[in-house]
Amino acid sequence: MLLMVSLGHFLNDMFQSVIPSIYPMLKENYGLSFLQVGAITLVNQLTSSLLQPFVGYLSDKHPRPYGLAVGMCFTLTGIVLLSLASRFEFILIAVALVGCGSSVLHPESSKVARMASGGAKGMAQSVFQLGGNAGRAPMDNAQSSGLPFQRCSQSISCLKSDIGISDSYRS
Repeated sequence: MLLMVSLGHFLNDMFQSVIPSIYPMLKENYGLSFLQVGAITLVNQLTSSLLQPFVGYLSDKHPRPYGLAVGMCFTLTGIVLLSLASRFEFILIAVALVGCGSSVLHPESSKVARMASGGAKGMAQSVFQLGGNAGRAPMDNAQSSGLPFQRCSQSISCLKSDIGISDSYRS
């Protein structure tokens, strides 16, 4: 169970890190200004980071066992919309959905990791965190190496999101 939650965390954070990795492509393809790229970052951070404690609070008050799958569905929808976006406004909506997916997934999966700990809560949290950190690494490395990203690579990554959804649903 713990490895499945860690895999979901891996996939979620991998998709989350796609966004900064494609900033150069977005800037060039859509003729965005640095202000607009900053707005994409702001929307991403507001929905993925600042919204997360609020979602966690609601999750504690009204537990939803299907929250993991819902989070991955938000992420999948955001990635698909990002690959199809034709205007800046659609990019912002797509990024907001990816961020909301992260906000929903993290509190729920953290609770599942704790339940699956078998008493070793520190170890369970470490394995859970390792999944997220490992998920960020491939995109960070790709970004630093200057690899170009194509729209189809975003769409192909949806298959990985489907795996994450089914993994989360089974957890």
